[in-house]
Amino acid sequence: MTRVRPELLSPAGDRERLEAAVRYGADAVYLAGKSFGMRSAPQNFGEEELREAVAYCHARGVKVYVTCNTLPRNGEFEELPSFLTACQDMGVDAFIISDLGVLALAGKVAPQVERHISTQTGIVNYAAAQVCWELGAKRVVLAREVPLSEIKGIRERVDPGLELEAFVHGAMCMSFSGRCVISNYMTGRDANRGECAQPCRWEYHLVEAQRPGEVYSLVQEEKGAYFFNSNDLRMIDAIPQMMDAGITSLKIEGRAKSAYYVACVTAAYRRAIDFAWEHPGEPLPAAILAETEKISHRPYSHGFYFGGEPGQTLDRSHYARGYELVAVCQGREDGLVTLRERNRFFRGQGVDILQPGREPFTATLDELYNEDGEAIQVAPHAEMVVRWKTDLDVAPGAYLRVKKEPRSE
Repeated sequence: MTRVRPELLSPAGDRERLEAAVRYGADAVYLAGKSFGMRSAPQNFGEEELREAVAYCHARGVKVYVTCNTLPRNGEFEELPSFLTACQDMGVDAFIISDLGVLALAGKVAPQVERHISTQTGIVNYAAAQVCWELGAKRVVLAREVPLSEIKGIRERVDPGLELEAFVHGAMCMSFSGRCVISNYMTGRDANRGECAQPCRWEYHLVEAQRPGEVYSLVQEEKGAYFFNSNDLRMIDAIPQMMDAGITSLKIEGRAKSAYYVACVTAAYRRAIDFAWEHPGEPLPAAILAETEKISHRPYSHGFYFGGEPGQTLDRSHYARGYELVAVCQGREDGLVTLRERNRFFRGQGVDILQPGREPFTATLDELYNEDGEAIQVAPHAEMVVRWKTDLDVAPGAYLRVKKEPRSE
């Protein structure tokens, strides 16, 4: 099997997150219009916004994949042809599709756009993958439940032209390939139409039918009651194995996550892919792995890739937050770096800086001024503009973060 340098595919829930993905090294981004995508929480893109996004990405050599991966009802099919043809006219590179009817329709009305089969379809074997190829798909996004040993077998037994995409980082769904009805049942929000309320992250108790007012804890042996709360996926230290399995594209989950999350994870995986390609057989540098600890996350696992299960955290559903984003660089003028505050920071505070095209580095906020040029000791207000006097080369779009002190128990 020929070793392939995989594409890095990053999420883009809005324009800010799209620009973060592109600046920090994505080869392609995936996003949605206002309809037909599996994430309704992000802002997503209107028609003109989508056109501008495609132009922005293509000018920088980045591909754009549009998600059309809901399961549309009869009435929605009347709106689909115009949306698909508009995407083709904009130059969209691919549609991500889970419904066979949409697959056929896209091939008819937008034949110039590649069709990728969504993970929602649940492709777990070579026969299903090959059928997708024969139906016109250029790529299949494999179900998250497929181990690397079986992905390698799929690669060996399907047409060489079929691309394989797999998730490499992010939240894991407790249900098979995202096919879940718990949210719909409990809240009326349909997970298969982009509106999941994430009831798998809730804490549960027991009520006996004849005693409706008596709630019993399900905690046993100091474990909690978050029974469906899956750990997060992190495969950054196993990218060589993913390359060896023949995976074409490595996908980061998180269209509903922040621009900082997109930037930080994209930058880490960009460095990891490049390192694995250029230094085969060498272990991943600890500094690259450490970047994945600088975002909010649940405990990490390798998912299903090496057999077994991703595991779960029973005692809590909240995220670990070892670092806090305090400011974003807006640019430089008259020797001063302009910062937009995100969380309170202080003069003399040490910061860890993430910026495009450079390894993270540390600095001290020695001299701070407000917009009126007055020296300040603290930036206390959300979205406050602060001027930082420094000779350091801090680029627009750089993120300044600080390590949070661990809480005392």
